[in-house]
Amino acid sequence: MGDPKGFMTIKRKESGYRAKNERIYDYGEVEQTLNEEDRKLQASRCMDCGVPFCHWACPVGSKIPDWQDSLFRANFKEAYEILHSTNSFPEFTGRVCPALCEKSCVLAIHEEAVTIRENECAIVEKAFEAGVIKPTPPRFRTGKKVAVIGSGPGGLSAADLLNRAGHSVTVFEKNDAIGGLLRYGIPDFKLNKGVIDRRIGIFMEEGIEFKTNVNVGVDITKEELLGNYDAIILAIGAEQPRGLEVEGHELDGVHYAIDFLMQQNKVVAGQDIPKDERISAKDKKVLVIGGGDTGSDCVGTSIRQKAQSVIQIEILPKPPVKRDDNNPWPYWPNTLRTSSSHKEGCERRWSLATKRIIGEEGKVKQAEVVTVEWNKDENGNWQMNEVPGSTEIIDADLILLSMGFTQPVHVGLLDGLGVEYDNRGNVKTNDKKQTSIEKIFAAGDVERGASLVVHAIESGRIAAANVDVFIRSHKKVEDLSLSLAH
Repeated sequence: MGDPKGFMTIKRKESGYRAKNERIYDYGEVEQTLNEEDRKLQASRCMDCGVPFCHWACPVGSKIPDWQDSLFRANFKEAYEILHSTNSFPEFTGRVCPALCEKSCVLAIHEEAVTIRENECAIVEKAFEAGVIKPTPPRFRTGKKVAVIGSGPGGLSAADLLNRAGHSVTVFEKNDAIGGLLRYGIPDFKLNKGVIDRRIGIFMEEGIEFKTNVNVGVDITKEELLGNYDAIILAIGAEQPRGLEVEGHELDGVHYAIDFLMQQNKVVAGQDIPKDERISAKDKKVLVIGGGDTGSDCVGTSIRQKAQSVIQIEILPKPPVKRDDNNPWPYWPNTLRTSSSHKEGCERRWSLATKRIIGEEGKVKQAEVVTVEWNKDENGNWQMNEVPGSTEIIDADLILLSMGFTQPVHVGLLDGLGVEYDNRGNVKTNDKKQTSIEKIFAAGDVERGASLVVHAIESGRIAAANVDVFIRSHKKVEDLSLSLAH
C-alpha cells in the first residue's frame, strides 16, 4: 500500500485530452499523460482493500493493488511483471478498455475511483522506455504445432501463451496486417497502430510466425489444417454486422460503421483507396445509427473528415447520469457515457427508431425516425412502442449503421470446418473452449459474441491453457517448466 492516507489526501486526477481545436485535425491519440510525480500520487490512492473488487471485476484478474504499490515506489520493472502476468497486452487495455475495474473500485462509491486504466498504460510505456520489455523466447520447443486463425486480441493472447509454453505457433490473418479489429476497427486517435507493431515485433523475435493475406479455408484447406497442426484455435471474431431492414437501406450513402472505420484506418496507414470506393464524410450531414463505442468512433472520424454536421441516435432511452438504486456498486454502472469524440461536436439523441431511409436518384437524403417508449409487460419483459405523432425527418447525406454485430460469419471457414453453433450463432464450445471438433478450439468473440478487448484476451488465455493440456495429453511432449498446465 503506497500511502495509507493517499485516498484521503489526494484527489483523483485524470490526464485529460489534447485540446479539441488541435486533435480534430489529426489522428494522433487524444489522451494526454500525467507527469511521473502526479502518476505516483494517483497510484498512492489505492487502498489495498481487504476485498479488492477491482480485481474481481477485471476479466483478466489483474492484480491491481500489487502493481499500484510498485508504481508508487517507481519500481516499473516489478509493476510491469505483475501486470503482464495476467495480461499479454496491458498497453492495449490501458488505452481502450472501459475500465470495469474502476467502476468496482471502492472509491467509486464516492465517484473518486483510482485511475487504474491510466496507471496501467503509464507502467507499460515507462517499462518500454526503460528497456524492461524485451523478447524472451522459450528455452525449449516441444515440436508441436498450433495454428491460430485470426490476429485480434483473443488470437494474439492465445498465441503468446502457447509460444511461451514451447509450442510452435503460426497466426493466420486474412487482412494485410496483424491486429484484427485492434488494427482496423479502433481509430488511431484511440490506439496508435505503432503500439500494435511494437508488440508484434517482440512476438516475432520470440518465434511466433505470422502469415497475412491468407484466407484460411481457401488458401489453406481444412484437410491441410487438421493434418499439419496438432491443434487449431479459431479467433476470427464476430464480424456479421447487424443490419437495418427498412425501406431504403440499400441506398448509396448507407454503410456499415466497420467499413467506414476500417477504410479510414487504412488511409491513415498510408494505403490508397480508389475514389469511387471511398466512404467520406467531408461536407456531409452524417447520421450515426447506434449509440455505442463504435458509433462514437464514427463520430470522431466523421469530425476529422470535416463533416458538415454529425447526429448520433440510439433506440434505447437516455441513461441516467448517476447510478439508479437498482444498479448498485460494485456492478457495472448503466450510466451516461460521453467520449472524447462526443465532446468534439455532435448532437446525441435517444429513444429514436428508424422507420425508413429516403433517397433521391439512388442516393440517401433523409431518414424518417419516430420516438419510442420502453415499458415492461406483465412478464417483466421490456416492450418498445412508438409514440403517436412523433415521426420526424432527419437530413442525412451519409448514414453509418453502428448497431453491433450478431455473430461470426458462418459462410466459408466455419461452415467448411463443420463446427457446431450455439443458439446465438456463435461457435459452440465447452468449458475448455473446445469446439465440436476435438482438436479445434475457439477464443474471443467467435465463441462469446461481440464483446470487449479484455474479455477476448482472457478467452485467449483460457483457450491456450486448454490447448496446452490437450496437446500434452494426446502427444508425447517433453515436460517443460513453461507448460501452461502448471
